[in-house]
Amino acid sequence: MNGEEVLKVFEEQEALLKGHFLLSSGLHSSRYLQCALVLQHPAVAERLCSALAAKALGDDLIPKIDVVIAPALGGVLVAYEVARTIGVRALFTERHDGAMQLRRGFRLVPGERVLVVEDVVTTGGSTREVMEVVTQAGGIVVGVGSLIDRSGGSVDLGVPRHALAVLDVPVYRPEDCPLCREGSPAVKPGSRPGGRS
Repeated sequence: MNGEEVLKVFEEQEALLKGHFLLSSGLHSSRYLQCALVLQHPAVAERLCSALAAKALGDDLIPKIDVVIAPALGGVLVAYEVARTIGVRALFTERHDGAMQLRRGFRLVPGERVLVVEDVVTTGGSTREVMEVVTQAGGIVVGVGSLIDRSGGSVDLGVPRHALAVLDVPVYRPEDCPLCREGSPAVKPGSRPGGRS
């Protein structure tokens, strides 16, 4: 799948939203990708995540993947479907007491080669936190993947990185946000009924 085809899927599912959004990074944006609206359809999730798995498997810099891991909540389905395609375990991390952690009895064997996946990357903050969890557990991060890279390709995580579609969507610190200056309230996606603005 190319980026245009991926974005068409998001548009068909009414998952490429316009408005004034407060992102999990704390930044503001006029666009938001509500991946849950896309991933609620198993056949669509399988198609997208199989394409992401193929990108990782086709990268000569990623010789082997033992485990796929993602941050909860948005990356859980992505990790599961990518891992299913590759034929390896799928894990997820959770934020607990303010820190990203492996919980629920999940463990990494030291030396396991790990692919970190996400639904959407904006600043790479959550991905970096998961990468740190993997490293602390003795795993080796061999690559990163996401359905969407909304940084325009600018985030460098120090490992091979793949996305199905790349968007260059401006984000703003709250104090610099033109939408705030216009008096528009920022909405945390999913906080309104229907998750739309």
